[in-house]
Amino acid sequence: MSESPVASPVISIDGKSLSLAELRAFDGKARVELASSARATMLDSVATVREAVRSDRVSYGITTGFGAFANKRISADQVAQLQLNLIRSHACGVGEPLAAPLVRQMLLLKANSLAAGHSGVRTEIVDALLALLNRDVLPVIPSRGSVGASGDLAPLAHLALCLMGEGEAIHQDRRIEGRQVCEAAGFAPLILEAKEGLALINGTQLSLALAIEGLFRAETLLDAAIVTGALTIDGLAGSYAPFDARIHEVSRSPHQVEIARRFRLLLTDSAIHRDHENCDRVQDPYAVRCMPQVFGGIEATLHHAREVLSTAINAVTDNPLIFEDAILSGGNFHAQPLAFISDYLAIAVAEIASMSERRTDLLDRRVNPALSMFLTTEPGLESGFMIAHVTAAALTSENRTLAHPASIDNVTTSAGQEDHVSMAPWAGFKLRQICENTAYVIAIELLAAAHAIDKMKPLQTTEPLQRVHAFVRRHVEYRPYDHRLDRDIAVLAGLISTRALSEFLAAH
Repeated sequence: MSESPVASPVISIDGKSLSLAELRAFDGKARVELASSARATMLDSVATVREAVRSDRVSYGITTGFGAFANKRISADQVAQLQLNLIRSHACGVGEPLAAPLVRQMLLLKANSLAAGHSGVRTEIVDALLALLNRDVLPVIPSRGSVGASGDLAPLAHLALCLMGEGEAIHQDRRIEGRQVCEAAGFAPLILEAKEGLALINGTQLSLALAIEGLFRAETLLDAAIVTGALTIDGLAGSYAPFDARIHEVSRSPHQVEIARRFRLLLTDSAIHRDHENCDRVQDPYAVRCMPQVFGGIEATLHHAREVLSTAINAVTDNPLIFEDAILSGGNFHAQPLAFISDYLAIAVAEIASMSERRTDLLDRRVNPALSMFLTTEPGLESGFMIAHVTAAALTSENRTLAHPASIDNVTTSAGQEDHVSMAPWAGFKLRQICENTAYVIAIELLAAAHAIDKMKPLQTTEPLQRVHAFVRRHVEYRPYDHRLDRDIAVLAGLISTRALSEFLAAH
């Protein structure tokens, strides 16, 4: 008897209950649908918008122009043209297109925000967004051109063009354009009604998707930093004492306590540790000894980011907003809270790299007398990990420049109407680059630490770290003499970035 096919998971969106856990697991394979409860709420807000047009009530973006043209009245017979012109004129993004995972997140987040029923758009709009998502017809969205206030206007305009039969998309590894986009997703090109164009572009979905991606990457990097740091401790013949639970309990920091606990799971007992138990080294350098304190601060940062982003994924961020008895202009499109989060995460991740680079330097410096300088087999004839550390130093320096906050910058736009902006997308893009750099920096430390463990044989590291070492050696062989390291670094950085290392640890 053949097995029944496994049903694809379904995510039902209503603008209120989407979770970070669902976004963390979302890979584009789960089917997303609009909850029936959301449809009625959306229809009510559409009726309110239509009544505003019928009665010629002054309502921003519905019967008026946009931005500096907010005082220009628009007649009822021009409302559809107003929305069409808006999307066309705002599609001025530049730069490399966004990666597919980011576009999927933007489609999901945009649909969820509209599903809350305060945007005045028809259910057909959300259905079309979900059709693009479910059929993996991904709009081509240039990455640059948003200042993160009045929403992510240019990127979202490129997304909205796809609903109208005027955009570009990638489907089945092929670029398609115009009506082909709609046909691939299974709907006819939409004619936007009052408020719908504005609702589509006046949101923070790019800023939010970048911050969420940054959070998930930061979580992965912290996992990798903990296990790599633990391996380095034995590679340096370092002390386990700084991870004693009593030290961390009196810090009163729950995040520090938890990080120290995770280290103790790895630093159980080892022949390496027993071999130097009575040595005369009193204390290890801070980059080793203070990992629970620094990583605890980083985990506190991640905790705060989770709290903010858990709220933001169900926020309605366009303008004006539609309520039962009012159409209200406000500023939920201002992505300053997201800019702060991306900048905060950037600082935290930069510190992961900064500490990792210091530990690689310690491995190179022969802090452990059982090792040679730069982990060489024949010092002087070989350079060992000398330049691998230089690469880590270069990336760490780059991170420190990139960690300068974007959220404190401001460039006034729209003839002064939009006089304070968040720069949240740039904060998110900087965070993305810092995460990429940091994966390489940790990979260099992991490669060096594994090399140190090999050089200390027959002494063994702890049982959990032996499994980690074996995982590394399954992908990168031990070669005691000088050889090119770039490919080894790239392999380990990939295992870190794709969560392969974290998933291995979770399974073992």
